[in-house]
Amino acid sequence: MEYNFLVLGLIAIVVVVSLKGFEDLAFYRKYLFHVGSIRSGEQIRMITSGFLHVDAMHLFFNMFALFSFSSVVADWFGSIYFLTIYFASLLLGSMLTLYFHKNEYNYSAVGASGAVTGIIYSAILLQPHLPINIMFIPIDIPGYIFGILYLMYSIYGMKAKNDNIGHTAHIGGAIGGYIFTLIKEPAVFVNNPLIVIGLTIPIITMFVLAKQGKL
Repeated sequence: MEYNFLVLGLIAIVVVVSLKGFEDLAFYRKYLFHVGSIRSGEQIRMITSGFLHVDAMHLFFNMFALFSFSSVVADWFGSIYFLTIYFASLLLGSMLTLYFHKNEYNYSAVGASGAVTGIIYSAILLQPHLPINIMFIPIDIPGYIFGILYLMYSIYGMKAKNDNIGHTAHIGGAIGGYIFTLIKEPAVFVNNPLIVIGLTIPIITMFVLAKQGKL
């Protein structure tokens, strides 16, 4: 049951740090993702921002998603590699966000969404038909379909820029989950090649649109 304690411990740390951020504005501002500060040398914010959240609802949904999908990944790979995927996804989410917003010095963001998306994408690669239930939709959606639709929606969000959601971090996190899962479990290529290819479609689409200047 090691992974259960690991996941609960990770969730507890994120909750405690987030609650601190809710109460202490100076603490929140010191550790959030802020482009100007990061470009001035405070790269630690690319990690610490993943332990902060905007509000209790933001925190709840991220931690609920993490708890729901973490057992698949931690049970499959063990605790150390679970953490590797989690933090690699968090960092890649921050790196991709910095790449797209590098000239917006006042751009800021918080949340574990990139790391959590990496864990979700990893779980989907390991169990492509994992049933996923979304609120207000009365049927389960196969994991691989959810993964593709979710990232396509994230690309739309990046393009539309009509909300305060860090869609770029979601895609960066998914890339982290995708890469580090396939590195550790290359048999996924053999067992589900079409699904592996299908899950790359949104990622490739994002880079194509970015190269064309449409994001």
